Amino acid sequence: MAGAQGPFNRWLIPAAAVAIHLCIGSVYSWSTFNRPIKALFPNDPAWFSPPYTTFTTALVLLGLSAAFGGPWVERRGPKVAATAAAIFFGAGLTIGGVGLMLRQSVVVFIGMGIVGGIGCGLGYISPVSTLVKWFPDRRGMATGMAVMGFGGGAFIAGYLNAFLIQAMGVAYTVMALGAGYFCIMMLGARVMRRPPVGWKPDGWNPSTQKRAMIADRSVNRNAAVQTVQFWLLWGMLFINVTAGIGILAQASPMVQDIFGKTALEAAGLVSLISLFNAGGRFFWASLSDYIGRRATYATFFAAQVGLFLLILRLGAGQRWFLFEVALCTVLTMYGGGFATIPAFLADLFGPETSAPFTARSSSRGARLLWSDPSSLRNCPRAAGRR
Repeated sequence: MAGAQGPFNRWLIPAAAVAIHLCIGSVYSWSTFNRPIKALFPNDPAWFSPPYTTFTTALVLLGLSAAFGGPWVERRGPKVAATAAAIFFGAGLTIGGVGLMLRQSVVVFIGMGIVGGIGCGLGYISPVSTLVKWFPDRRGMATGMAVMGFGGGAFIAGYLNAFLIQAMGVAYTVMALGAGYFCIMMLGARVMRRPPVGWKPDGWNPSTQKRAMIADRSVNRNAAVQTVQFWLLWGMLFINVTAGIGILAQASPMVQDIFGKTALEAAGLVSLISLFNAGGRFFWASLSDYIGRRATYATFFAAQVGLFLLILRLGAGQRWFLFEVALCTVLTMYGGGFATIPAFLADLFGPETSAPFTARSSSRGARLLWSDPSSLRNCPRAAGRR
């Protein structure tokens, strides 16, 4: 592709996306902070214990900002959105570190929970929605590459957090991470951009074959959320997230309590399962390009039922290696669910709806999609009736 500033290599977009997601993905290594932070606030009530309320709030804000920030991201573009994500995420960690230094749990909650959570959400959707537009020929692979970084960030941060906490204390660790992540995310933000209108990869032509589960036009957010298919996808993702997030939130203290591991050994497990979380995002999303999105999710649900039942028995029996294997397998599917859902949304509602609640296509265009008889075989509602 060539533009006003010369040729642009679309493969720079996945590199920038991975850089951004490596930073915000460090939130998945949060369990390494649990005990050091809790030790600073021994008298806080259980309902407002900073390690747990802050992590939960960050994840809630991640989801809400990703959902409701979509229209703003589409209006302002991925570069502005990624820059805002860097500012929010870096500032949130810095504010949280100051709160830890002053031992003010409310400041920790506001910084790391609210401000940092907003940065996570904006940083998550801006690369994903952009990648789907740059890689219409490999939607699953492209989104898998980006969100692989989200899992990979926790792999790096697992050991890094434990090392820095021992070297400089948890407060200074959080502030140092905030500064470092801000710089890396800003570098990624400078690369992010939309493809030109009407652009497509060299040598690639969209298939003219009509497929019941693939939309050939985009609908806007309001049209998408009125369909049963949208909420079924939301429910599928919710179930899959719930299956993995409990492990991520408590991985470090869990293995310290059950298996008597040290904090550094527990950090090793956090990094290990994060590596599988990252690899699963690329593997399952790429595989979904070939076996289909529905088959991919069906595999997740069938396998995880048995694995969670097995994890309980393995922990009780002190079978450490098999326990690790089971956790790592679950985390590949946790990550794979996140990576596959943008491609699933793009299949059903068009690429403009691949990021949650984007609103770039006009309501007139949405009405045309739903009312044009020639497109009914491709629209999600029709697909649901087939």
